[in-house]
Amino acid sequence: MLPACSVPSGPMPTLRRYRPADAAALADLYARSVRHYGPRAYTPAQVEVWAATADIARTAARCSDGRWVVVAQDAAGTVLGFAELEADGHLDMLYVAPDAEGLHVGARLYAALETHARNQGMRRLFVEASELARPLFERRGFTLLGRNDLVLDGVGIHNYQMEKRL
Repeated sequence: MLPACSVPSGPMPTLRRYRPADAAALADLYARSVRHYGPRAYTPAQVEVWAATADIARTAARCSDGRWVVVAQDAAGTVLGFAELEADGHLDMLYVAPDAEGLHVGARLYAALETHARNQGMRRLFVEASELARPLFERRGFTLLGRNDLVLDGVGIHNYQMEKRL
């Protein structure tokens, strides 16, 4: 079951499970989200190398490997966000479309993931959070374990290892 959550105004986005036909929309949303929000904390080179990891085939394979994937959509069926939870409690992705900012889509997706994790008997959630997502996860009770410094296609970029005990 997916939890309900209020939004400021207008029709409430709905949550549903991933469908294979969603792969292209999710890959596109991921790249758009990174390019829109990324410049708030990362250099142009970092943003582009991060956004370039969006790939339809990789998204389809990842979302069909047994992980729990939830999608937020508007009344017209437009994808507004998505989140992925692996069986070990790893929150692999949580992205919201730039035009859905302020609709609490990310909060609703996270609430659905945490509810699912608890229902599955998971004892912890863990995530590699971007500089941008770190404060959002901290507000939801995650603790910082450390910083990860990575190199993608020759460009240095970082994220943070975080966890939450359930």
